[in-house]
Amino acid sequence: MGIMHWDVLWAGLSPEMLLRIGLTFVSGAVLGLERERHGRAAGLRTILIVSLAACFAMIVSDVYYRETFTIPGATWHPDPARLAAGVLAGMGFLGAGVIIHQQHSHVTRGITTAATLWFSAIVGLCFGSGALGLGMIAVTLSTVILFVLPLFEHHLAKDWYDDISVKLTPETTVADVTAAIEGAGVAIKGMNWAEDLETGERELRFHLKFKNRLLKTLPQTLVARLSDLPGVKKIHWHG
Repeated sequence: MGIMHWDVLWAGLSPEMLLRIGLTFVSGAVLGLERERHGRAAGLRTILIVSLAACFAMIVSDVYYRETFTIPGATWHPDPARLAAGVLAGMGFLGAGVIIHQQHSHVTRGITTAATLWFSAIVGLCFGSGALGLGMIAVTLSTVILFVLPLFEHHLAKDWYDDISVKLTPETTVADVTAAIEGAGVAIKGMNWAEDLETGERELRFHLKFKNRLLKTLPQTLVARLSDLPGVKKIHWHG
């Protein structure tokens, strides 16, 4: 048995394929570094693997598709988009794994990371299929979205949601508490009510909606306003 030469091992690998892989690696590194610096679970390594896996899958699909035309008498040719569809379907499992819902604060985290994973797979498919221009446009736009837009987001007045709990005696009415909260420019979107039937003490949890610019000052403002009410025994901010 003879020794296989390097030219045989690399016979099916063209410079264009190396370019596709290289561009995918650079693109995945850019997207992954942005997530990595934010301390996300799906960071540099995860996004690199996802984008490269999509690229290799698309290259293999493209190679098989082209090779069927070299087979004499072949009348069937595989659909090169089928493997790409499988890659995108599989991304749903990874995306769901990085989305976390914090029940106590009603905050859902990881959606941007899941979208970045999904997008990095599409970038890999673009480069793997040879659509280099489309892939470069995709990377450029995603870089602007992830790196540039956050610089302007904090200037936007966005809605924010948090809870506050108040424990009070019967001498203080719920109307007094709601008036004190709404007087701080906060909307009450819902309320949980627990009452001790023996003592008449109530513990109310209000679901609040306000602008994010108030986030740093609102807890202190509400505590001060509610503390002035007679019969308020305990205040808990659930931020």
